[in-house]
Amino acid sequence: MSIEDSGTDRILRRREVEARTGLSRSTIYRRMQAGTFPPAIPLGGRLVGWRARDIDAFLVNPSRYRVPVRLREGGAGGVP
Repeated sequence: MSIEDSGTDRILRRREVEARTGLSRSTIYRRMQAGTFPPAIPLGGRLVGWRARDIDAFLVNPSRYRVPVRLREGGAGGVP
């Protein structure tokens, strides 16, 4: 099975993230600012996406989620 087949490295667009999490666009961006939602990944122009594995980690316990240091510091594909 390739990484693409596993679905964990898929990039999700905003509408799919909204559907998976039940959060509105404004709540997603507010929580990103607060460090309580995974950072978006720039895809070019004004397009952004989120790694499916990051959204899955958020969904395990949304009220306790904090952005891992590796993502806050811009490492591993995080937004600086």
